[in-house]
Formats: sequence, structure tokens, C-alpha cells
Amino acid sequence: MTGAVWRASRAAVKRRRLQTFVIGLVVLCSTTTVVLALAVISAARAPFDAAFDDQRGAHVVAAFDPAKAPADKLAATAHRPGVAAAEGPFEQVVVRMPVDWFGRPPGPLTLVGRNAPASGAVDRPELLTGRWATAPGEVVIQQPFSGYPDDKLGKPLPGMPGLTVVGFASSMSASAGGWVTPEQAEALHPTGLQMLYRFTDADGERQLTAALATATEGLPEGALVSGQSYLTLKQAFSAGADAYLPVMTVFGVLGLVVAVLIVGNVVSGAVVSGYRHIGVLKSIGFTPRQVVTVYLTMVSVPAVAGTILGTLAGWALAGPIVKMAFTGIMTGTAVVEPAGWLPVATLLGVPLLVALAAFVPASRAHRLSATEAISAGSAPRAGRGLKVQRWLSGTRLPRAVSLGLGQPFARPARSALTMSAIVLGVVTVTVTTGLSSTLIRAVGPVDDGGTHTYVHVQTGHFAHGQGVSKLTPEQTETALRTTPGAEKLTTRGLTEASVVGFNQPVFLDFYGGDEAGAKLHVVEGRDATGPGEFQAGPAFLDQHGLKLGDRITVDLEGRQQSLTLVGEELQGNARAIATNDATRALFTEDRHVVEYWVRLAEGTDPAAYTKAVTEADPTLVAEVSTVTMAAPITAILTFSTVFTILLSVVASLGVFNTVLLNIRERRRDLGMLKSIGMTPRQVVAMTVTSVAWLGVLSGVVGIPLGILAHRLVAENVRIMNFPESMIDVWGAPQLAGLACAGVVIAVLGALVPARSAARLPIAEVLHNE
Repeated sequence: MTGAVWRASRAAVKRRRLQTFVIGLVVLCSTTTVVLALAVISAARAPFDAAFDDQRGAHVVAAFDPAKAPADKLAATAHRPGVAAAEGPFEQVVVRMPVDWFGRPPGPLTLVGRNAPASGAVDRPELLTGRWATAPGEVVIQQPFSGYPDDKLGKPLPGMPGLTVVGFASSMSASAGGWVTPEQAEALHPTGLQMLYRFTDADGERQLTAALATATEGLPEGALVSGQSYLTLKQAFSAGADAYLPVMTVFGVLGLVVAVLIVGNVVSGAVVSGYRHIGVLKSIGFTPRQVVTVYLTMVSVPAVAGTILGTLAGWALAGPIVKMAFTGIMTGTAVVEPAGWLPVATLLGVPLLVALAAFVPASRAHRLSATEAISAGSAPRAGRGLKVQRWLSGTRLPRAVSLGLGQPFARPARSALTMSAIVLGVVTVTVTTGLSSTLIRAVGPVDDGGTHTYVHVQTGHFAHGQGVSKLTPEQTETALRTTPGAEKLTTRGLTEASVVGFNQPVFLDFYGGDEAGAKLHVVEGRDATGPGEFQAGPAFLDQHGLKLGDRITVDLEGRQQSLTLVGEELQGNARAIATNDATRALFTEDRHVVEYWVRLAEGTDPAAYTKAVTEADPTLVAEVSTVTMAAPITAILTFSTVFTILLSVVASLGVFNTVLLNIRERRRDLGMLKSIGMTPRQVVAMTVTSVAWLGVLSGVVGIPLGILAHRLVAENVRIMNFPESMIDVWGAPQLAGLACAGVVIAVLGALVPARSAARLPIAEVLHNE
């Protein structure tokens, strides 16, 4: 009998080709969305954990003052309760890099004196190229990003002629900027001692704080200078990917829900319209379970095909998406790629979910006896919407419209499922519209009441290795200002510094010139325009536990200054803060300028200005400045637009399926209506009206849900802090357009089967019935 079940199932698939196509396409789109969402989620977590564990990473990298905590007392902390393993103490020294080096700006470089740590109990940096330092005068450089300048091996460290680069390594603990031998560290006059700890309980920041306090108990106050948590590094690792997660999660959930609704609707319609077929199967010996199996198989075949294609499509897109999400992130030795279990999970999970969605409507075939099924399939249907249609016929509405408005009441459950799919389509369109408006506002230029043309000028060492200019920043600025056409000029300086209490260096951006305030635009607080003030993005503030009004101590070129946080930016590098030239002057006379923005006077030819600049100083790279979107913003807009189109098409297919089932069930009614004078246009109008008003209701329900979903997404993109002015983007034109979204989805889905119904020959329909 198994063969008979399979033959009956295969025949059902062939007989219902349109429904089979709908199920396959719905599952394909949903599977693609789910794979992409899970790929980003898994890549944001698993690769760091795997690489960190492989290197026996340090849960805390602690720096101590050797004057208050001598080496023997620090060594004893390795045996304190809660310490699973420890390494150190190692002598630590911060050297000042006076020039740009290996694509990095001048600033501090933390060197640790440590022999080859490959067999250490804690923190085993992986050697990427070259060899470990084995003699004085040799240094191995930490390389946290993918790729390394292997052509620098065997050459002096720029600005440090006494040190030769012999290797590049990567530590997931970010325990140092470079490693030298203990003898070399001693010769550099170390200013600190480093301990590396792994604790038995390191699941959260609170546990780490308590464990470190236990390990350092009894040491003099102030002995612990800094304690870097691995959780901070983990958060920085996934900071870029976190921008995608809310969007991917929303669309992933919407895709699955739409798939469940439409599959349930398709199977329910197949059962209702196939009562006679069910009765025939049962009358020739099929058991109730076998009949249910036929319908589940009918769904599973296209579902499996859609899952396979969707998994392949999602997996093909996952790699580029993950790569984009982690661009510029310190990945170290972590292999950033989607989890290998994703294809298996989707290939097994999605068909199972589809089968569960189909089981409830398919179980109706289980309960019907053969006699009931045959009689239900052949008897005329009274129509549960008859009373509503009679009431509507008494109105002044055209007869085609009144009949169409009453049709959904004949199958209220089917209409509800169809409306739910349209609602989700409207929600998707609303979310995408809101996100697009929010992100466009975020990257838009600051409105100062006019439209201006800017030329962006980068210094040679900062722009693709064009060579180092012999002019000072002051001389370059004078040349740019005196070139015909210049009206205003803004500068940006860049250098590295250290924050007291934190092991990792930070980038300092110094803005100055005529329009520095435009570059220092913030979304909370105010611009950092005064001396001793700074601002930063949400990622930096989260990782350092800061809020407006807090102070940090920054060390630059051996000078320390206390800076006050006065503003939070929309977004920003997790390792960067922004301030101004007045604050820079507190630290150093060197302006460290790397780029300029020149506002041109009205009527100036930008091409002529850029040509004059590059001819005057070939080391400068000048180009007309344009507003560009960051990679995460571009990706979010692209993903949301693509998924909106896909899910809108899927919702339209749900409407298509509903209308097609209604037409098949009402062939006799259509034949009778056409025989008494209903024109093809009136048939189309009646059919489209039957779902158009569902689209109107879907808009009423879906728009508020979409606005709420948009707010939730915008407020939970962790690397961006959207102000209310960027979240509240809803105006009358947008809402009016969104109100039409449900109707458009419904009409697009109904139009093809409506025109098919209009072409039904009257004689053929009545003869068949």
C-alpha cells in the first residue's frame, strides 16, 4: 500500500502545480532569510569563542605598578581561590611611536617581555609569519586584523631603530602590541608588570570583577593599574555584526510566519476543494492516516525542494554578508564564517516546520468518512456568506462589488489566513520604509541652510602611500586656503593614545578649522568644542562603561589629561574618540593632520580646484567629497529591500492561492452569473474586490505593527544611537503610501486568477457541473 500512497501523492503534486509552486517559492524565500539571519548570529559569537579557547585566552589581562606590587607577590596571586591558570608577571613597557607605522598612526605601543609563549598556560599567541623574538633587539608585532605586511620582516620598527621586526603574531586576548625578550624589556626600562588570568567562573562581567578582586586581595591600594576583560574584546569582535542582527531577526521571523500561514492556507484549501478526491481514496481502501499522508507528502515535496534551493542561496550569500559585517573588525586568528551546522539544521528543521503547519488542516481529511467526503464534494454549497451578501445587495453598491465584498465571509478561516499574510507583507514594507528613512537621515549632510560643494584632501601617508609631504600641516593648510576657489577649511588630526585603566590604545580624532562643529555633530549631549572635552560613539561608551559627564584620563606622548564626555555620536569606532584642536594643544604641538575638507565658493569648478591642489603637492590626494553610506548601512538597506520584495511577492502568492481556490469552488456560481449577463470586467471587479478590502484592513492593522517593529529595530542596533528625530520619520505622505501597500499586495495576487475566471466558457462550466 506504500506504493499506492506515493503514487497518489505524486498525482496530487502534478494536479496542483500552482499550489506546489507557491509552497516551494514561499519555503525558498523563508529558508534563505533564516539562513542569512542565523549565519550572522553564529559568526558573531562562535568564531571568537573557538579561537579564544584554542589560544587559552586570558579572561583578564591585568597591569600592575611594580613599585606597589613586586613580582613575587604577583606570582603568588596565581594560586588564589578561583584562579584556574595564570601566567606572569611579565615586564611591560609603553614606547612612543613617533611616526606612522604599518598603516597605523603615531602613538603608544605596549611591549611585553616574554619568551615564546606557544606552550604557556594562558594566552598562546599564534605566530602568523616570521619567528619569535629570541635575542635582544628583536620584536614580534601583534596583528589583530587579517593580513600583515610581511615585506617588513627583518627591517627596523619605524621610529624605533633599536628594534627589528622578526615576526607577526595574533593574540585573541590582545595582551600586548608586541613581544620582546625579557632582557630587551628590561633594557627599555619597564613601567609595569603584566599578569594573565583564567578564572573558574568567567561567564559575566560581575563574576570577572569578583574573581579579580579575590586574586589581588591583599595588594596595596593602587597596585592594580588596569584589568582588561575578554568580554570587552568579544563585544568589540561582534560590534559590526550586531548592526545586522535586529534586521535579520525581524525578517527571519516574518519569513517563517508567512511560510506557516500560507502553507496552512494552501493545505486547508486543498483539503476543502478535494473532498470528493478524499472520499474516493477512502472508498478504494485508503486508511485515514494514509489520506493524511498523501496531503502531507503533497506539501513536503515542494517544501523539501524549496528548502534545498533556499539553503543553497542563503549559504552562497552568507559568506559575502558575514565578510561585510566584519570589515575593519579586529578578528585576530578567528575564522569568521557561518557555522557549519546551519545547512543541516535548515534542511531538517524547515521541512519539519512546514509539515507541522500542514498537519492541522490535513487532519480534517482524517475525520471525514468516505460518504461524507463524497457528498460534501458533490453537493451544492449553500455559502456561509449568504446573509452578508444579501445585506450588501440591498445597498447602492454595484452588484459586482457587493458580491465581491461578501465572498470572504463564505470561508472566514481562509480569509483570516490570507489577511494575516497580507498584514505581514504590510509590516515588512513599513519596516523597510522606516529603516530607509532613518538611515538616510543618519548619513545626510548637516543642514546649514544651503547647498555647498566640498573637496576632500588626504595627506599622502594616509592615502594609499603617495609619499610624505615635506610641508607642515600649517603650510599645507595655507596652500589649500590660498588656492583660488577655497572658502572654508576643516581639518582632522589622527593619533593613538592610551586611556588610563584600559590596556588597549585608542584613536584620537582632532577636528579644527572653520566648520569643526559640523564634523563633531552628536545625537545626545553637545559637540565637543571646548578644551578637555570629547565625544564618542555608542560602541566605545558601552565597552568602557561611560555615560555623559564621565571623565577619562588620556595619555598621549607622555602627557596625561583628564577629558570630559560631553556628547554621544550616532555611531563611531569602538576604539576611537573625537575632540578638537584646543584639546590636542593640551597634549602636543604636533597637529597630526591626515585630511582636510575644503568648502568651495559658489561658482568654483571642483575639478579645477582638485587639479590645482595635486599639481601644487603631488603627495596630496584631492577629490570632490560626496555623502557615502557606511558598509553596514548600505547592507541593511539592501537586505531589507530585497527581503521586502521577496516577502511581498510571497504574500501576493498567498492571495493568489486563496483566489484560485475560491474560483475553483465557485465555478458553478460563476457560470450562472455569466449566463445571466455578468461581463468579464464585472467578474474581474468582483474577484479583485473580494480581496482588496482585506488589503485595506491589513493596512489598518499592519502599519501600526510595522511602525512598532521599526522602532524596536532602530532602538536595538547597538553600534548606532538613533535620536528620536531619526526614528520618528512618519509623515502624511509616507502613511498614505503605506495605506496602499496592503491593497497593492492583494490586487497583484488576485489579478491573474481574476482574469482567468473572466475567461471561463459558460457552456463548459455548466456542462462539467
